[in-house]
Amino acid sequence: MTTARHSVQYGEHRIDFTIVRRERTTLEIAVEPDACVVVAAPKDAPLEAIEEKVRKRAAWIRRQQRYFIQFLPRTPDRQYVAGETHLYLGRQYRLKVVPHAQAGVKLLRGFIVVQTHRPERTEVTRELVEHWYRQRAHAKFVERLEVNLLRFPAPEDFRPKGLIVRQLRQRWGSMSPASRLLLNRRLIEAPMDAIDYVITHELCHIAVPHHGPEFFELLDRVLPDWPKRKHRLEQRMA
Repeated sequence: MTTARHSVQYGEHRIDFTIVRRERTTLEIAVEPDACVVVAAPKDAPLEAIEEKVRKRAAWIRRQQRYFIQFLPRTPDRQYVAGETHLYLGRQYRLKVVPHAQAGVKLLRGFIVVQTHRPERTEVTRELVEHWYRQRAHAKFVERLEVNLLRFPAPEDFRPKGLIVRQLRQRWGSMSPASRLLLNRRLIEAPMDAIDYVITHELCHIAVPHHGPEFFELLDRVLPDWPKRKHRLEQRMA
């Protein structure tokens, strides 16, 4: 995989974008939550063809950038100290760190309670909380995948060949050309209807790998209120 920075002019605006070249046959443009533009392209795609695609999609890119800019700046990174607020399934919980011989994390009456034998070590608290989030994410995403498959007339035609949960810097999820679903671990912090939106969005890519009109026609059919869900996701997770 190789990356490179480029730009094109669109009226009075310059659109900067990063090209990520991979083993793939199609070209995809994405606007990330920080409003940056990423183009996933085949390794042999000519630069001129990529630039032309960005120009053709420039109006859509600008709309997406304006949408995400309203949620900036995003919440600073958590420090994992007692009293700090953390999200789980769209609700806020306060972090409570208690000395304990047996390490563990649990939800208890509005708190994420971290039991640790090193309560003064924030890196230990971080590791315990992240492990807890990952466990919750794997279980919940598998559960919601089954629920969201039922939105489609032929669910098995949209079943991914694998589910991967990973901490991602920008995207909430993606569907690989091999139909493997990748979901951002942070998504477990979002409301359930927002999680369902991301999963359904990515399942639609099994049938339509790009973000053209055909894709949104399918998404509109299976999840008509997806714009509200998307807005709730970005607003809650900003």
